[in-house]
Amino acid sequence: MSLRQTIGELGEFALISAITERLNNPEVPEVLVGIGDDSAVIQTQGQNVVACLDMMTQGVHFRLDWSSARDIGGKVVAANLSDIYAMGAKPTSLLVGLAMPATTEVNWVLELADGMRDEAARVGVRVVGGDVVRADSISLAVTALGDLEGRKPILRSGAQVGDVVAVAGQLGYSAAGLLMLSRGFRTPRVLVNAHRAPQPRYDLAQQALHATSMIDVSDGLVSDLDHIARASGVSININSSAFEISDDLASAAGAFNGDALEWILTGGEDHAFVATFSSVNVVPDEWLVIGTVGEGNPKVLIDDVEYLKAGWNHFS
Repeated sequence: MSLRQTIGELGEFALISAITERLNNPEVPEVLVGIGDDSAVIQTQGQNVVACLDMMTQGVHFRLDWSSARDIGGKVVAANLSDIYAMGAKPTSLLVGLAMPATTEVNWVLELADGMRDEAARVGVRVVGGDVVRADSISLAVTALGDLEGRKPILRSGAQVGDVVAVAGQLGYSAAGLLMLSRGFRTPRVLVNAHRAPQPRYDLAQQALHATSMIDVSDGLVSDLDHIARASGVSININSSAFEISDDLASAAGAFNGDALEWILTGGEDHAFVATFSSVNVVPDEWLVIGTVGEGNPKVLIDDVEYLKAGWNHFS
């Protein structure tokens, strides 16, 4: 890595690795899990607190002509709650940072707060504090805190050779919805709404507390499984025939010359959950078994062939 490289040349994940090397301090024993998983785990007076932060910015994660303030508020909270559940924890509270122009209408901000409140209420938590500052465009940063309730965290590094891979929730819908919106369409609503206001299946994540590893699918299934593969030192092989292409995805792909399977494999922001389990016999109901964990260099294969198409990368 050259210090004269731009972050666009380096890429998002390489940038995170470089920052992690600067920030990680092994001499802080209270940090049980640091940078590199869905959330951090911090020990406080014998209790393990799970913490994560997600940011969303205008023009990158949302557009005001596509999404209502309520949609945006719900989406940023959902992204954080999903990370807490992916660690096997139960969320307890939220902190919100909001940056926006002085010309922003008060009613828009109040509707944003409504969206945050409603999504948080789905799991019985609330916003307990935060900060508001002036900026040239709208940005949101939400910190979520969670409780492991005495359990060990479910880490990306826990996948073992011989495990099976399973997924819970919709995949590809948000990517299809983004394409619809970018072409000027507001239908089909099931796809468009999946992008504007995702509804993660938190309940299904709670059924997977015995998973050996788990991650929230935010950057795309292959990209996020690659995080597990690298953290665990394993290869992951996905069987593409395990996915049933819904009529909604098939119709959208046909109408817009798209690839429904590619949306499923690389589309981000569905906030589904993908996990590894010790046996197919312990995979929870409503989870779909899609592959296996094997030996070899860390990588993700689709039908025994390494899949090189990337999911979302902020700086690529």
